[in-house]
Amino acid sequence: MTCIRTRPSADRPVRSLPPVFRVGALAASMLVLANMPGSAVGADDAWMTARGDVQGTGTVAQTLPAELFIIWEHETGEAIESTPVVADGRVFVADVMGKLTAIDLQSGKPLWTHDYETGFNASPTLSGDRLVIGDIDGNVYALNVADGSEIWTAQTDGTIDGCATFFEDDVLVTSQDGSLYRLSGKTGEQVWVYETGDQIRCSPTLAGTRTFLGGCDGNLHVVDVRSGQAVGDLLPLGGPTGSTVSVRDQQAVVATMEGMIFAFDWRDGTMIWEYTDPDRAQEYRNSAAMTDDLVIVSSKNKKVDAIDRKMGQHRWRYSLRRHSDASPVVAGNDVWIAATDGRLVRLDLQTGQEKSVTEFRGGLYGSPAILSDSMIIADDDGVVRRLGPAPQK
Repeated sequence: MTCIRTRPSADRPVRSLPPVFRVGALAASMLVLANMPGSAVGADDAWMTARGDVQGTGTVAQTLPAELFIIWEHETGEAIESTPVVADGRVFVADVMGKLTAIDLQSGKPLWTHDYETGFNASPTLSGDRLVIGDIDGNVYALNVADGSEIWTAQTDGTIDGCATFFEDDVLVTSQDGSLYRLSGKTGEQVWVYETGDQIRCSPTLAGTRTFLGGCDGNLHVVDVRSGQAVGDLLPLGGPTGSTVSVRDQQAVVATMEGMIFAFDWRDGTMIWEYTDPDRAQEYRNSAAMTDDLVIVSSKNKKVDAIDRKMGQHRWRYSLRRHSDASPVVAGNDVWIAATDGRLVRLDLQTGQEKSVTEFRGGLYGSPAILSDSMIIADDDGVVRRLGPAPQK
């Protein structure tokens, strides 16, 4: 049996709860997992890359139900520090000891596992019948999603921290060897290599035929995906970054380890705005979420901030008990923050007001994957959970 604890924000009414299943928002209680029939799988139940889309926005339109229940949980046995990915009724997770696991979305039962003598910092990425992931030794693997059989492997010269990105039939992957690789999706052979000269820890973000890279060299690189050549001059960031660039419309946003947030027009490289905390420099090690109006960031100093996307002005702040390594995710009217102390925090997007806090035993180091009416989240105890609406009677 696994226990989790949920408390509401102070200004919300407390309601009586049934003895099991309640997760997410209305009373302080100890909750005990019990067997529950799986909810239906929706046609749009997909989260195919770590940030939800190739633009790195970390944002979906749908708001999850006000009350979430444990639909199922699956124990993998080793810590998971990355975001699950989901498509076609399957959930995929990668643990720090090198095991890939496929789980049935509806039942929570394992479908297959594939063990490598390595470890995974990065999330898998999905396209059609293929899963691609890079490991801490610089290897890139392509597997068949149906049975986990290996299609090809490729090699880089450094640890891979970022989720790969599909472009047409090929794969883009970054490495701490300082390079961005375009690999053939069919064979894994190199199409081209773009070198930055310093470590890259982000995922490659796409806008049309351009990809965006922030690296330890303190610059934002814009690369033509077809040719592998730089587009325009390097855009200085004033310090290193491991954050994945977020792109929405003509705007690209990236946060740095020095506490700066930059918004650029990616079409011509002009800066739109720059934001720095006026009181204390924040340290950003994860990636921003972008909506039509806001940029949401979470710092190592335990602060969650909303910045006006057009003007770069501060809108609201929420303070965490422990910092969040996971990047913020926006689902409709809510911001979801997964923190290292095992707390899953739900905030109002417009005000930053706390809606609920759900506590798990394991620490949360990867963001949740948001589906049509549920989410998948994994912890450093190796437990994968699906949280969703109450079962139909």
